[in-house]
Amino acid sequence: MDSSMHPYRSVLYIPGSKERGLEKARELPTDAIIFDLEDAVAPDAKAAARATLVEALRQGGYGYRYKIVRINALTTEWGLEDARALRDAGADAILLPKVNTPSDVDNLSDVIGSDLPIWTMMETPVSVFNAREIAAHRQVTGLVAGTNDLIKDLGCRVRADRMPLWASLQMIVMAARAARIVAVDGVYNRFRDGDGLKFECEQGRDLGFDGKTLIHPAQLEIANTAFAPTNSEIELAGRQIAAYEESRASGQGIAVVDGQIVENLHVVSAQRILAKAQAIREMAAE
Repeated sequence: MDSSMHPYRSVLYIPGSKERGLEKARELPTDAIIFDLEDAVAPDAKAAARATLVEALRQGGYGYRYKIVRINALTTEWGLEDARALRDAGADAILLPKVNTPSDVDNLSDVIGSDLPIWTMMETPVSVFNAREIAAHRQVTGLVAGTNDLIKDLGCRVRADRMPLWASLQMIVMAARAARIVAVDGVYNRFRDGDGLKFECEQGRDLGFDGKTLIHPAQLEIANTAFAPTNSEIELAGRQIAAYEESRASGQGIAVVDGQIVENLHVVSAQRILAKAQAIREMAAE
């Protein structure tokens, strides 16, 4: 599969210190994995977790799952060693926390080189204000909303509708779209609350996110469903493309489907839907 078309409906955090979790992740139906060396690992276990994760990545076996490693911030005592150890371990990208400006990304690039893609945590007010510049960095290919940290820094209330975060979430999505990179929504903490997770996934999809970060395998099915094209969307996309092509063949610039105008911009969206559906089918077949 073309990596640029890889879906990111579900992006599951796995602690880098948990050998059983690293093994189980090879079989889980998640589009991507964030192997976490930061928040999920206690300070006295970070060195051991780093070694465990390097070994797991070198063993491979993760199939189509996009492999992202969240290292510790370079300003901590562990971050630099994380970057050095993971740059050649087989990860598809390095996720850098506590990013505020593009210069933070430059600091990581100086350690891992310019070829390995970098994703960034967008988890501070400063990072959100600088989202456009961070997303435009030559090596950044994904933005991850750090909603828990944003809530803490903003001092806002936790609401089911996430109203206090709307501006931040939209700025993250707009920056990613402007740079044509991936944008992934933040976690939903109550992993046993399926209805709440479904609401946030659908809200994130409506906002334009590619998928959602998850903290438990039980959340995978809901996220995969919410961020996948529906059967009706796929069917409509096919009809829109066919009608537009027929219209163009007859010398017309637009078509009409179900009483609605179909222009080239609608065809581009329809093609994107069909490409995503095809990519999901290909992953399911592996």
